Amino acid sequence: GIRLLDSGSGENVLQVGFHLSGTVTELATASEPAVTYKVAISFDRCKITSVTCGCGNKDIFYCAHVVALSLYRIRKPDQVKLRLPISETLFQMNRDQLQKFIQYLITAHHTEVLPTAQKLADEILSSNSEINQVNGAPDPTAGASIDDENCWHLDEEQVKEQVKLFLSQGGYCGSGKQLSSMFAKVREMLRMRDSNGARMLTLITEQFMADPRLTLWRQQGTNMTDKCRQLWDELGALWVCIILNPHCKLEEKSCWLQQLQKWSDLDVCPLEDGNYGHELPNITNALPQNAIHSPDSLSRPRRTVFTRAIEGRELHWQDSHLQRIISSDVYTAPACQRESERLLFNSQGQPLWLEHVPTACARVDALRSHGYPKEALRLTVAIINTLRLQQQQQLEIYKHQKKELLQRGTTTITNLEGWVGHPLDPIGCLFLTLTEACRLNDDGYLEMSDMNESRPPVYQHVPMAAGSPNSSESYLSLALEVALMGLGQQRVMPEGLYAQDKVCRNEEQLLSQLQELQLDDELVQTLQKQCILLLEGGPFSGLGEVIHRESVPMHTFAKYLFSALLPHDPDLSYKLALRAMRLPVLENSASAGDTAHPHHTVSVVPSRYPRWFTLGHLESQQCELASTMLTAAKGDTLRLRTILEAIQKHIHSSSLIFKLAQDAFKIATPTDSSTDSTLLNVALELGLQVMRMTLSTLNWRRREMVRWLVTCATEVGVRALVSILQSWYTLFTPTEATSIVAATAVSHTTILRLSLDYPQREELASCARTLALQCAMKDPQSCALSALTLCEKDHIAFEAAYQIAIDAAAGGMTHSQLFTIARYMELRGYPLRAFKLASLAMSHLNLAYNQDTHPAINDVLWACALSHSLGKNELAALIPLVVKSVHCATVLSDILRRCTVTAPGLAGIPGRRSSGKLMSTDKAPLRQLLDATINAYINTTHSRLTHISPRHYGEFIEFLSKARETFLLPQDGHLQFAQFIDNLKQIYKGKKKLMLLVRERFG
Repeated sequence: GIRLLDSGSGENVLQVGFHLSGTVTELATASEPAVTYKVAISFDRCKITSVTCGCGNKDIFYCAHVVALSLYRIRKPDQVKLRLPISETLFQMNRDQLQKFIQYLITAHHTEVLPTAQKLADEILSSNSEINQVNGAPDPTAGASIDDENCWHLDEEQVKEQVKLFLSQGGYCGSGKQLSSMFAKVREMLRMRDSNGARMLTLITEQFMADPRLTLWRQQGTNMTDKCRQLWDELGALWVCIILNPHCKLEEKSCWLQQLQKWSDLDVCPLEDGNYGHELPNITNALPQNAIHSPDSLSRPRRTVFTRAIEGRELHWQDSHLQRIISSDVYTAPACQRESERLLFNSQGQPLWLEHVPTACARVDALRSHGYPKEALRLTVAIINTLRLQQQQQLEIYKHQKKELLQRGTTTITNLEGWVGHPLDPIGCLFLTLTEACRLNDDGYLEMSDMNESRPPVYQHVPMAAGSPNSSESYLSLALEVALMGLGQQRVMPEGLYAQDKVCRNEEQLLSQLQELQLDDELVQTLQKQCILLLEGGPFSGLGEVIHRESVPMHTFAKYLFSALLPHDPDLSYKLALRAMRLPVLENSASAGDTAHPHHTVSVVPSRYPRWFTLGHLESQQCELASTMLTAAKGDTLRLRTILEAIQKHIHSSSLIFKLAQDAFKIATPTDSSTDSTLLNVALELGLQVMRMTLSTLNWRRREMVRWLVTCATEVGVRALVSILQSWYTLFTPTEATSIVAATAVSHTTILRLSLDYPQREELASCARTLALQCAMKDPQSCALSALTLCEKDHIAFEAAYQIAIDAAAGGMTHSQLFTIARYMELRGYPLRAFKLASLAMSHLNLAYNQDTHPAINDVLWACALSHSLGKNELAALIPLVVKSVHCATVLSDILRRCTVTAPGLAGIPGRRSSGKLMSTDKAPLRQLLDATINAYINTTHSRLTHISPRHYGEFIEFLSKARETFLLPQDGHLQFAQFIDNLKQIYKGKKKLMLLVRERFG
């Protein structure tokens, strides 16, 4: 908005001593009129020390009007009226001039300053007043004394208010970004060596510690949100930076440490690992000799987010070797080394810095953050030379133990403290320090400012300083090398959800930065060299031949390496990716372990699976790596077989194997080119594995998986379909095999898709029939109908399927299953078989008097219609079954009515003739049905009257009307019904209103 501001002409801007004042006009817009603000700025030794503006801006940064006035003063110094400090001007006045000056000043502002002027006059005229005890008087325009602290203006109240506001919004989205930008502002201040940096961080920390949610989270024992945790981590890392400031005054450092200790001692202070436990090594030590994972969390010291900063009190910059490293590019080993100096240099004479790696990296961060980029680079190079030497020494150790470790196939050697996911982010710090030195700006010049996040950075190789021992190398290749070392470090998975999640997050962050590097020949050579070292690194590398059971998996890292190396060295890239496919925590049982290196030992967790909260994410990354390899290996039979074996050996989740099978299928069958048969077979094999894995376990996607497998087998060809039909019992349930697999295999669509000839169609149909009969034998309830359908075109097979259904009918089949098969038989032209099955179904049924909406009613009516159409004998055989099974009066009367409407035996069965006569309800077999119906009405009437309420009276009268229709069918029916009504009136005479309704309707 500065371009909209007009600082006016020089007449409006006045500088009196060290005080600048002026008016700034914000130009009019289409919707807003022009506004003028009064601005005042005090400054001291090139720093703005206080500001006021009429706009009332509430922000931690200067408003646009203050910026406009400052820029005007810088750009147009000749248009600004300059005056001496006001005390100097007053000194030149005599008594009369002073009196005149004061009276004019009071007159100009009498409403505002008169009470103050009178108060000051009273105090000056009082000989013992406080004002008269001090020589001279203050002058706001005179500037500070040379001994006074001078720092940039910082509106402390505003900082507090803003942080408080952002925290109250939960640190979500916008507010989280705002807090992150405040941290970035602190880093910017530190880099400019502005003393307000630490002050601002103190104000931010005070508000963080006052966050009411801290008490709540502690009381409830819940974890804070991830976003909040990340902000607290950044806070802790910034304090480490401030404590490690190489030019910090001792009294300042002491003051900060006291404050940090106070915060750290509070109960609500967040813990370093976010899960109230897990001990990590002290910042000032490398791994202690006796460091063992203690299962007893009570024995571990309490480590808060400030502990590392507090531990920084022990660190200083006075070491002469350290001073030489950071102050010179050409520091090398002296020609005549003393014994004590031998460890300080490598064999090439390059200086080493033998300190706990994260601590050494914290020093680099402190140097970089406090505006010492060259010193940070020099220390970074010394640390990398130290890491290289360690890597070589570890290779030597492994060579001596290799045979023994490979025989045992497991190790307990690992690093307790991983560099990736570490609270101090050591690898990220070294990488950033090196890449910042190689970053180009838009004009092609190296950029020294902070990294701009809005666009991907562009880097170029910057050779190390001339005359330095590493001068043949570039900072960019060192950045790549140290990132690969850190990501490939074998380390144990930390305890707790937050720490484990942080490992994944930090790894992804580093890899996204690596992907910004354009790999040229020099970087590819660095990549190849480091990958070979990682493969040969034994238990010290996450990609070594033998790793600890609880090692952090390398899948995400290996996926990057595979893709980056593939165009340059395919053999190495596949070797790496295949090595990384393992996930030992799900594969190896705990081993007694290797005690050769007690300071690298981790005691094995007694349970089979330790608490890996991120296991689901890690398994999906393993699947991603496999999918990346499958895609790349398309067309390469040998590699595809190797990848398939790795997947089958290492992936244990059926849903992930299914995803890989689907991926392989998609890649193998592109729409625009020919099918890759080897990859298609890989997809099929993976699909078959999924079928076997999920056959006896519940999986909500199982139906989808089965359908997909049949599609895949169809794509592979007729042999694959025959194979799955023949071995169905190892892959599918009987229901799946008949209703999905066999049905699809013999469908018209499949025949067309495969362009099958007659012998092939017959072979498939034969396999499907064999499968159908086997499934029907195994699970007749679910498969009998499917088996009959599949065997329709083969008389012998159809008869066998029918017999299986009949045999099973007496056993566990339900009336519903039997009626369904019976209806199918009628549809296929087997009415007598349908009648037999319907009779069996009827014997399994029981319809109570009040079940007049039962789903089986339609089946009963259909069965009676079928028997009626077959003839009097079949109807006579069914009616006793109906009478026994159905006790619902309305259903029985419906059957009775239907049987009297037409003559029986109209189905047209060969060799049978219908008499054409209607059946009488007075004779068998309908007499039995009539008696049963009347009895059902009588029983139902009494049942209903037991619990009837007045609102159901009307419905009851209609029910009696229906009953009367049935009672009146025989000749003496009217007498029987009259007797029935009289009985009701007698028994239920207490229900007067109801009986009145009965009399009105039935007399």
